[in-house]
Amino acid sequence: METTSRPEHRSRPGRWGSFEELPTGRTLVMGVLNVTPDSFSDGGQYAGHEAAITHGLRLTAEGADLVDVGGESTRPGSERITAAEEQRRILPVVEALAAAGAVLSVDTLHAATAAAALDAGAHLVNDVSGLAVTPEMVELVAERQAPYVLTHTRGTPETMDGLAVYDDVVDDVLAELESLRDRFVAAGLAPERIVLDPGLGFAKRGAQNWELLRALPRFIATGHRVLVGASRKRFLGTLLEQDGTARPATGRDAATAAISALSAHAGAWAVRVHDVRPSADAVAAAHAWRGTEPALLHPGAGGTARTAGGGDR
Repeated sequence: METTSRPEHRSRPGRWGSFEELPTGRTLVMGVLNVTPDSFSDGGQYAGHEAAITHGLRLTAEGADLVDVGGESTRPGSERITAAEEQRRILPVVEALAAAGAVLSVDTLHAATAAAALDAGAHLVNDVSGLAVTPEMVELVAERQAPYVLTHTRGTPETMDGLAVYDDVVDDVLAELESLRDRFVAAGLAPERIVLDPGLGFAKRGAQNWELLRALPRFIATGHRVLVGASRKRFLGTLLEQDGTARPATGRDAATAAISALSAHAGAWAVRVHDVRPSADAVAAAHAWRGTEPALLHPGAGGTARTAGGGDR
C-alpha cells in the first residue's frame, strides 16, 4: 500500500523556518491574515492581536507555507492609515508568529512598516504600491536583500479603478512590471529575490483579470517567481452573480480554489488565499495531475518526501 505525506505533517507551525527553506519544487500556499477592521473579505474578524495570532497559527495548521500579515486595507476606495497605526496593529502579531517559526510576509505600502516588520521577524515584503512605489521602499529591500513581491497596480486604492485602461493588458502589465523590476535591480536587489504579481483586481476590470490569468505562462517566462492573488476578489463575485447580485466575498472560495489549481498547473510559485485548506488541496490535485514531486516534509519532521499519487502538492 502506498504511503502518502499527510496534510497535518506538512502544516505544522514553523515547519520551514525561513524563506530560503521553502520548498522549490511545488506551488506554495500563502495564507492571508488581515489585522484590520475594514477588510473586504473577513469584516475585521482578526483585528485584535490575540484573534490574529490564533488565526495565523490556524492558517499554518491548514497548510499555509507562508502567512501574509497586513494592517491596512487596500481594497478599492479604502482609507489610508498612518504607518504608526499600521505597525501598532501588526508588529505584535508578526513577533508572535515569527517566534512560532512561521514564514511571514508583511503586506504594506510603507517602507517604515516593512523595516519594522523585518526587524520583528518577517521574511519578505509584499507591496502593492505598483507604479507608486517609493524610493524608500526600493532602498530598503535592496539594502536588506529582502525577498520582495512586486505587484502591478496603477494609482492608489482611491484612484485605481479609473486607471484600468490598457492598449493590451498583458503586454502593458508585463512592460510596467519589468520597468519596476529594473529599478530594484539597479538599486542592488538580487533579481532572484523578486517575485512578480500581476495584480489581479488592482487597476483591472473584470475581463482583464481573466486575460492576465490566461497569460500566466508569459509572466513565468520572465524567470521570476510569480504570485497569484485571486482570492475572493470582485471579478469572482461578478462571475458568480445571481439575479444581478455579485456573490459575497466568503462565497467565492470554491472559485478561488479552482484558480489555485489552474495556477499551480501553470507553474505559479505561490497562490495567496484566505481559505487555505481548499486551495492547498486544489494545488495538490493539480500537481498530481502533472505527475510531479509530492509536497515535501520539513527536514525535522521525521521523514522525507514520499510519492503521493505523483502530485507535488
